[in-house]
Amino acid sequence: MTNAEFAVLSLLSERPRHGYDIEKTIVERGMREWTEIGFSSIYYLLNKLEKEGLLEGRNEKKPGRGPARKVFYITPAGRKICRQKTLDVLATPFRCYPPILLGLANLPVVNGAEAISALTKHHEGLLLRLKQLRGKRSAQGTLPYFVDSMFVYSQTMIEAEIKMIEDIIQRLEKENDKG
Repeated sequence: MTNAEFAVLSLLSERPRHGYDIEKTIVERGMREWTEIGFSSIYYLLNKLEKEGLLEGRNEKKPGRGPARKVFYITPAGRKICRQKTLDVLATPFRCYPPILLGLANLPVVNGAEAISALTKHHEGLLLRLKQLRGKRSAQGTLPYFVDSMFVYSQTMIEAEIKMIEDIIQRLEKENDKG
């Protein structure tokens, strides 16, 4: 099961939802900070999970006017898979492969000023992401602990990367001063 499939399944384990509600929740929780799930893939994933018997879609009339929406419910098989996948990911540290590490491995192919300039842009981008994440988190008000934990994790990771980039820039500046 992909992370995107797991993300959709887990949202449906909370309560039945239609595609737009899933997208809204993904945006509200800042889930694109920590999982690869595109807006355009939500309906594809819902249909795939339904074909696999993990979800059941039902056309339901909205209160008032408007067309019926397909609301998805997690099936017992889906709940079982979601539970097992949750335990697996909680128990297993996974490696991540951020591109910044490839950039750092290749620092010798650029000069110090170029590296400092590029890392400064990276640093600015991280500061913006952190500001946006904090804004999303505060806009949510009081969150269930499991949702707030996702914000805390993302914020902690961004803050750690900011610190690392600052340290590398300082080292590069010292190297440039020597040269």
